Amino acid sequence: GLFVWHLKSTGVRQVPCHFVHLCRIANDRLVTFQYFNFLKRMYVTQYNKDLSQRAKPKSDSVASPFRELQQLDQEKKVIYKIQPISPVHQPLSETWSREVKLAAEADSAATPVRAESKEDRQWKEMKLRLEDLPGILARLSKIKLTALVVSTASAGFAMAPVPFDLTCFLLASLGTGLASCAANSINQFFEVPFDSNMNRTKTRPLVRGQISPLLAVCFAASCGIPGIVLLTLGVNPLTGALGAFNIFLYTCCYTPMKRMSIANTWVGAVVGAIPPVMGWTAATGTLDAGALLLGGILYSWQFPHFNALSWGLREDYSRGGYCMMSVTHPGLCRRVALRHCLALIGLSTAAPVLDITTWTFPVISLPLNLYISYLAFRFYRDADRSSSRKLFFCSLWHLPMLLLVMFTCKKSFLEKEDKGDLLGGDHGRAMEIRLP
Repeated sequence: GLFVWHLKSTGVRQVPCHFVHLCRIANDRLVTFQYFNFLKRMYVTQYNKDLSQRAKPKSDSVASPFRELQQLDQEKKVIYKIQPISPVHQPLSETWSREVKLAAEADSAATPVRAESKEDRQWKEMKLRLEDLPGILARLSKIKLTALVVSTASAGFAMAPVPFDLTCFLLASLGTGLASCAANSINQFFEVPFDSNMNRTKTRPLVRGQISPLLAVCFAASCGIPGIVLLTLGVNPLTGALGAFNIFLYTCCYTPMKRMSIANTWVGAVVGAIPPVMGWTAATGTLDAGALLLGGILYSWQFPHFNALSWGLREDYSRGGYCMMSVTHPGLCRRVALRHCLALIGLSTAAPVLDITTWTFPVISLPLNLYISYLAFRFYRDADRSSSRKLFFCSLWHLPMLLLVMFTCKKSFLEKEDKGDLLGGDHGRAMEIRLP
């Protein structure tokens, strides 16, 4: 027991000594670490028989996304004159303070060389200016896609077998455009985390923070609600119901399905096929075979158009987490594009059968449909970027040319009316004969 008590008392007396010793060791290590950190940032050399130090500014390896195109300036070496190194017997505290002072002076002198470029490449708060707001909202609503939607709806209105009503046409076009703007804005609101990973979409307004999500939602509501009300009250309830259904289908079905299944392409094709149907119903107020034929043409056209586009964006879609045919089923992507190009030939032939156009339409449109089918076959056979690019650019002019030829070969309203009167007269005479 006495021996144990002796060990404990000795350990207690030696605790302060051990504590001071550990603090000294830690202090020495700290000074050594700081000293080597100082030497890592600058080195001492002999320059014109004077002790000089050279500070090499560190260049940023990753440029900010807001200055991607800015090239890095050439690295510059700045030479500063320093005092001779202190003797070994000089106190450590004085040597350490001098080294820290020299490092601070070197950093402050080397800062102006790269200060401006570093400040420009830092993350900055995006400030919204009123003069930039129209362009930002145009990009938020995908103004080019909206223009395509309005043009297809106008084509459906023009193909309807009724007299042309300018007021109804303008109201239908405006309502369809507002509904498209709302759907595209909501789509971008939902896809901000995924668009930021894609090169094609990382410069969108919501991704860059040019506008707030609240402003985007308010803009979508201010477009969607008046658009549906305008189509319902100004045109007819059937067209308004189709517009509301298309917004729901695009935002609540197609948008989430892009990350779940390749069936999103077929759902998206239905979304693109509804605008010409809306144009037809706006003019006639009914949903008949002519509306379904126009919708079928737009439905089939979208597969070679989108599949060829997505083939060159497979890396982007993979980074964004989108489930596309070009990524997961490349063979099916090419086959579907070829099938629907051939389907356009059959749909063009069905137009005169349904008494929408004359028989000259399938004849004149045959070279257009054969050419895009040939490019789709090359895309199916070669499976490269060159063939997909040619098919995509062909689809851009194929649709307006096809709709223009279809409108040129449209049966006139007077001809149909005369034919209807003739059939009505023959039916009346037959009834008279049957009557006693």
